Amino acid sequence: MITVDQLLAFGVAALVLIAIPGPSVVFVIGRALAYGRAVALVTVLGNSLGLLVIVLLVTAGLSVLLERSILAFTVVKLAGAAYLVWLGVQAVRHRKQLSMTDVDGTATRAPLSLPTALRQGFVVGLTNPKAFMIFAAVLPQFVDRGAGHVPVQMLLLGLVAFAIGLVSDGVWAVVASALRGWFARSPRRGEAVGALGGASMVGLGVALAVTGHRK
Repeated sequence: MITVDQLLAFGVAALVLIAIPGPSVVFVIGRALAYGRAVALVTVLGNSLGLLVIVLLVTAGLSVLLERSILAFTVVKLAGAAYLVWLGVQAVRHRKQLSMTDVDGTATRAPLSLPTALRQGFVVGLTNPKAFMIFAAVLPQFVDRGAGHVPVQMLLLGLVAFAIGLVSDGVWAVVASALRGWFARSPRRGEAVGALGGASMVGLGVALAVTGHRK
């Protein structure tokens, strides 16, 4: 089983890696700016569930495949990039819906349903190559193979990262949505926020597609 030292050491490493803005963080911020706190927090939940699936896959041995197969890594990366670009384009196209707000910035009609936000967040989290690399390259370094039960150790440490990611992304969502309220008081500001959120996702998707090639 894992020790307290293992938990603390991996917890610190995971916190640093997860808190640094990557595909998931930027996506959550874009959702918060475009649709508000509720959608952003549900997106965080979906994204975290996608992360949890990655933990299970890596524990089951998918990390070996991704480490050794350039094709598998590329497919995962490009799938996530394409999805982000598509979501960004949709956000820009429907940016005028964000002007449908009350004086206090509360939306009069939801431009994005919570189940849809959950599903989209899940897909982005599941196809996030950064998450795969964290668990494939970093997590094994904190496993004590001599103690046995390696899969169990990886699973428990992965759950620690899952919890950290859920809290960290949640903080990003709350902070970004708080800033969104000021923009939502003006129709033009609302449209600008929608365009900004969409553009950030498109830019992130393009950057994800053209960088980080494995050799």
